[in-house]
Amino acid sequence: MNESAPASSSITFSDAATPEDLLSFKQAFRRHAAGVAVITARDSAGTPVGFTATSLASLSAVPPLATFNMARSASSWPALAETDRLVIHMLGRRNRGLAQIMAGPAAERFSGHHWAPGPHDLPVLDDVTAWMQGRIIERVLVHNSAVVVVQIETGALGPIDAPLLYHERFYHAPGDVLSD
Repeated sequence: MNESAPASSSITFSDAATPEDLLSFKQAFRRHAAGVAVITARDSAGTPVGFTATSLASLSAVPPLATFNMARSASSWPALAETDRLVIHMLGRRNRGLAQIMAGPAAERFSGHHWAPGPHDLPVLDDVTAWMQGRIIERVLVHNSAVVVVQIETGALGPIDAPLLYHERFYHAPGDVLSD
């Protein structure tokens, strides 16, 4: 990074940030492309719940751990705050419609034939590039959000596909491969 290059605009972040600073913070993260995943589980009544996530990350290979973040105001949070098990799905380019369904109204996310019961009767989405079932081992509450740590227990690889990315509020697939 060229430290002598001037910034386009200056942003200051603090607990007393202005609405303009908060907007700049959100805009900065919108410029960071992220892979798209879907998290599914069941609530205490056995009803399937799920949501689209862009914060999924590998935490450790041994033991196999993954992490994601979510707002505690999200419709799926009450279920994720109580359940021990969930399924993480990695989406490819062909799954854009599935990402949109799972980001839509909660009542419509499991209507249709795009999923089936999997391990522990958890909802497993059809035709994804990979899915992993795991057990929640830690929830870290941070302000109005939560960091969820999952130990992976089982899973499956689906068909290879270009990754599905989310950038600037739109779904994308990667373009050209950049050479060194």
